[in-house]
Amino acid sequence: MTSATDPLPPTPAPAAPTAPRWSLPALLAILALAAALYAWNLSSSGLNSFYSAAVLSGTESWKAWFFGSLDAGNFLTVDKPPLALMVMGLSCRVFGYGTWQMMAPMIVAALATIWILHTSVKRVWGHGAATVAALVLALTPITVAINRDNNPDTLLVFLMVSGAALGLRATRTDRLAPLLGAAVCFGLAFNTKMLQGYIALPAVFLVYVYASRLGWLKKVRNLVLAAVALAVSSFWWAAAVSLVPADERPYIGGSTDGTAWDLIMGYNGLGRVFGGEGNGGGGGGGGSFAGTAGIGRMFNDVLGGQISWLLPFAGIALVGGLVRCGRAPRTDPTRAALVLWGGWTVLHYLTFAMAEGTMHPYYTTALAPGIAALCGGGGVLLLRAFRADRRWVWVLPLALGVTGIWAVVLLRRAAGWNSWLWPAVAVVMALAIAGLLVFRSGRRVRLLAVSVAAAVIASVAGPAAYAWSVPSGSGGGMGGTNPTAGPTTGSGMGGPGGGGGGGGGMPGGSEQGGGQPGGGFPGGGEMPEGGELPESGGTPPGGSAEAGGTPPSGADDQSGGQSGDASGDESGESTGAAGMGGAGMGGGMGGATSTELVSYLKKHQDGATWLLAVSSSQSAAQLILSSGEPVISMWGWSGSDQAMTLAKLKELVRSGQLHYIQISSGGTGGGGMGGDNSLSTEVTEWVQQHGTEVTAVDDTSGVYRLDASDVN
Repeated sequence: MTSATDPLPPTPAPAAPTAPRWSLPALLAILALAAALYAWNLSSSGLNSFYSAAVLSGTESWKAWFFGSLDAGNFLTVDKPPLALMVMGLSCRVFGYGTWQMMAPMIVAALATIWILHTSVKRVWGHGAATVAALVLALTPITVAINRDNNPDTLLVFLMVSGAALGLRATRTDRLAPLLGAAVCFGLAFNTKMLQGYIALPAVFLVYVYASRLGWLKKVRNLVLAAVALAVSSFWWAAAVSLVPADERPYIGGSTDGTAWDLIMGYNGLGRVFGGEGNGGGGGGGGSFAGTAGIGRMFNDVLGGQISWLLPFAGIALVGGLVRCGRAPRTDPTRAALVLWGGWTVLHYLTFAMAEGTMHPYYTTALAPGIAALCGGGGVLLLRAFRADRRWVWVLPLALGVTGIWAVVLLRRAAGWNSWLWPAVAVVMALAIAGLLVFRSGRRVRLLAVSVAAAVIASVAGPAAYAWSVPSGSGGGMGGTNPTAGPTTGSGMGGPGGGGGGGGGMPGGSEQGGGQPGGGFPGGGEMPEGGELPESGGTPPGGSAEAGGTPPSGADDQSGGQSGDASGDESGESTGAAGMGGAGMGGGMGGATSTELVSYLKKHQDGATWLLAVSSSQSAAQLILSSGEPVISMWGWSGSDQAMTLAKLKELVRSGQLHYIQISSGGTGGGGMGGDNSLSTEVTEWVQQHGTEVTAVDDTSGVYRLDASDVN
């Protein structure tokens, strides 16, 4: 009998010459299942119009493609570095602009993430563990939801998993190339979503420093080289942007001074953790989307059904696996893998649970690879201990029992939704645990295998049901804005959370929507009746389908007024201006402008670069997609971007680059979510004093015409 702290026997080489016959078919089946979940019925799903507009602009201007500009005229960028937009933009440049062309590289990245995780787990724990890990990752509900959306998180997770897998390989092989590759992957992850791309980096560093067999001199040398590779791959874009004079580059959205460095350290940096910098604070911005910050946040009504199904099992497997490693050699690959994927999970968990800034449910997709690896690898370790040591007989049944109970709790939160499922999960899990105990010893290996398979099925049945709800259209949150899976189980900003929006957010919106608790909107708008926002990904409530923006002829429908044809419709017959409401610039999402106005603006554009200037990015994005023309967002997504000044506006009008501006009696909307009210007021008063209000068509929504002669 072995001691609980005795070292594990040597890990069998999983890369044996002869793999089990079922291994490759199982992986291919999981990839096929994942592809169906990520791509089925994709053309009808609502994408994030904020990023869709930026991708469209990138197909029209290489400068917009490089900077990640919202508009092809390069007035303002989105609030993220542009790597994900670059990837989608290149695809659309090659194959044409549309839903499938935009999403194809994201789906490929999602499938590649599963394959990479499978390969990494297989090298340490074998084919069975790798198969379980791949299945868990493929069926994680929030992962399915976000992989069907054009937010950057899919690419972010792919790059981080690649970096972690390469870091583990560098530790195992003592080669420099995989370590440099890991550094580059994390650097590219930084250029996808900035500091979030670094969350798992400490775990990779710790594993390499502790478990590598190299001497300290070589280890330090390799780490220095990796640090250089990390710095170059992380900061090349920000450095390049800073080299371009401020008056020749767009304003960097989300920053306070128009620079990429401020965006890194502020809104997309510490502001995410501590609040402020356009992120809310003290549980405000963050809590309104994903529940109040705290150690139990992953299990609350909003996030529980998205990510927490197998968190208890992963935690037990991590602790049990580390105990089983006991006094194994420092270089033991099993313990190194446990520390890496366990560190990945713990770091992401704590970051997301305690974040006081903007926190959307779909951020938690970054937790999924760690959970999946621990369920596969750690589960195999518990199974081996269950069969080999009587003192461990209770651990695996306990872990499975907790998993089954938690699945029942999550399923019963959604009253009336697939009410047959939770009893089925409970029965199958109970029978599986009984089978494990009965067939633990002896020669009835096949019956034991059947019990293990039943336990796996019971464990993933709940997540699978949530995941399937997204492509089937039977559940899932607001497309684009706040994608989630499954039924409504919680509440957050703007309506139901969990499956009903996970906090709502803004139609077609970016993450900056988290800056205002209580449901206010830029431009002074109010919460739509009933507290829910549209699931179309951007069409404002109260507006007709026509007002929401019909895609130009021949376009690929993306819903929410998104255009599949960059050219637009010059006649105005089938274009719309979703998001422009009578309440002012941005309209509070409560109204819509007729296609007649858009047609009028295009007809009288008179060579101007921009069709119109509006207050908010959500309004600008919808107009860009509907008209195919550049539109200025003066104050960014949250209203805090000071991109437009009176001097800049006068220069644009004087040079003929802009003729039309939309305002309202309440001002241009800047400051609706924390912007500079005095700047907005100054611009509004000047426009009203010197401009001519458009009255040639109905529903002008405070649109003014300005020409060079109007500038003093």
